[in-house]
Amino acid sequence: MLSLMRARQENTVNLLKSKARRSMHGFAMFEALIALLICSLGVLGVVGLQASMTRAQSSAIYRAEASFLAQALIGEMWSDVSNLSQYDSTNCQAACKAWQGRVAARLPGGNSTVTVTAAGGVTIVIRWTPPGDSSNRYTTSTSIRPR
Repeated sequence: MLSLMRARQENTVNLLKSKARRSMHGFAMFEALIALLICSLGVLGVVGLQASMTRAQSSAIYRAEASFLAQALIGEMWSDVSNLSQYDSTNCQAACKAWQGRVAARLPGGNSTVTVTAAGGVTIVIRWTPPGDSSNRYTTSTSIRPR
C-alpha cells in the first residue's frame, strides 16, 4: 500500500512538472518578439529624429542665406550711396534687379522688398517658402547716410 501511494505521488509530481514544462513552451519566443518590438520602436524614433534634424538644418541654411543676401545688398548700397534710391523696390534699377535675381536663385520661392526713405533709412524684407514647409521671412533695417 505504501508503494502504491508513493507511486501515485510520483505520478502527480511528474504530471505537474510536465504541465509546467508545456506551459513554458514558446515563452522564449514571446520574449524575443517583445524585444524585437522595442528595438523597432527605437529605430523608428531615431529615423524620426533624423528627419526632424534635416528639416531644422535646411531651415537654418535658408535663414543664413537670407541674412547673407541682405547684408550683401547693404554693402552694395554703402558703396553706391549717391544712387541709393535706385535700390528701392518701387524704382528697381539694374543693381536692384540683379540682387532680386540672386534672392530668387538662392532661396526657394524667394522674393524681396527693399524700402529706401529720403533720410537714408533702408528696410529689406526677404521671403521664401521651402518645399513642404510654411513661408518664412527675414527683415533687417539700417540707416545709410553719406558722409
